[in-house]
Amino acid sequence: MRVYLGIVFLLFMTTGHSRTIIAGQGQAIASLKKAVGLAKDGDTILLKNGTYREGNVLITRSITLIGEANTILDGENKHELLTISGRNITIKKIQLQNAGYSALNDFAAIKIIDAFAITLESNTILNSYFAIHVSNTTYCTIRNNTISGNPSTEQLTGNGIHLWKSSHALIENNHIQGHRDGIYFEFVTESVIQKNLSEKNIRYGLHFMFSHNDHYLGNTFKNNGAGVAVMYSKNVRMEQNHFEENWGPSAYGILLKEITDSHISNNTFLKNTVGIYMEGSSRMEIQKNAFRNNGWALKVQASCDDNNFFNNNFHGNSFDVATNGTMVLNKFYNNYWDKYEGYDINKDGIGDIPYHPVSMYAMIVEQNPNTLILMRSFMVSLLDKAEKAIPSLTPENLLDDKPVMKPNKL
Repeated sequence: MRVYLGIVFLLFMTTGHSRTIIAGQGQAIASLKKAVGLAKDGDTILLKNGTYREGNVLITRSITLIGEANTILDGENKHELLTISGRNITIKKIQLQNAGYSALNDFAAIKIIDAFAITLESNTILNSYFAIHVSNTTYCTIRNNTISGNPSTEQLTGNGIHLWKSSHALIENNHIQGHRDGIYFEFVTESVIQKNLSEKNIRYGLHFMFSHNDHYLGNTFKNNGAGVAVMYSKNVRMEQNHFEENWGPSAYGILLKEITDSHISNNTFLKNTVGIYMEGSSRMEIQKNAFRNNGWALKVQASCDDNNFFNNNFHGNSFDVATNGTMVLNKFYNNYWDKYEGYDINKDGIGDIPYHPVSMYAMIVEQNPNTLILMRSFMVSLLDKAEKAIPSLTPENLLDDKPVMKPNKL
């Protein structure tokens, strides 16, 4: 009993001694650096509106920093703005702009190093090399931030939200644009990315490597240079996302490379060069996705095996499926294909003949991309009709033997 009373007393004493420090222009404490130097664990700093050019500010105490409307930290294109290393630190409602560039040190508007339980919420970050750079941190929450870069080239532009060697992160409801990669994960585990909009980035809206047991939910990745890349990872769930208008010679809704034991479900792939490109991926469940008006809905390389594609809908894609080999080690079933011309005599909702989603013309294009110039020509139509009558070039075993007659409910 005494132990419990002692804990309650300590908690009361800690909260009882916390205070709010008002700092900024026109205040007794005029600078942010001075306020941070005076703050103790549990304190809150309220930074009055105005523009502050104080170079790099280091925060190691367990404090909360809150800005008023129009509170701006300006790096003058020379400095990192906030460097955070510690526990239980919160940064809210600050505009950070013009952080400096450094090819050696990866300058960021906010850099978090060796930290625990950090929250960045409702901030605006403009014209910075890296916007938020996190390394070796556990339980970091990045929520409701607006991040906008001014990109020139990949080499001179960092990532919007960059995490390295971290775990249990929550990246939620942020708007990121104009960076190299909108969101970048490397060696990040047990984390969630949800309800973000990542658009108009030079390379990837999301770039993800060597990261396991993560969940992407309800995000929109739109009009990025190369779409989204998820590589060298396992036990990843990608659900209810929108992959839209990622156009270009090497652009994808999702590029999957060396991914295993993962799920892609209830996503929408709309107007991408390739909806999903898969290479070296195994034991994937791809289900209840909508593929609409893509160049290629799926490109499944011969290095992929033991993947299941089921209950998906394919509408208006130039090519439903393409592959670069004849050996088929994946399963397709219960998908809806708008190009299916079969029949359903017994009215059970399942086509009575299998559907071969790889056309002869798709195989020709895979071997000779220049033949795309013939798309929708009369000659191509004849080739595909002939291939349906006498199959010879398309993979014989790549088929949906139970195609549904009406679109699946997603």
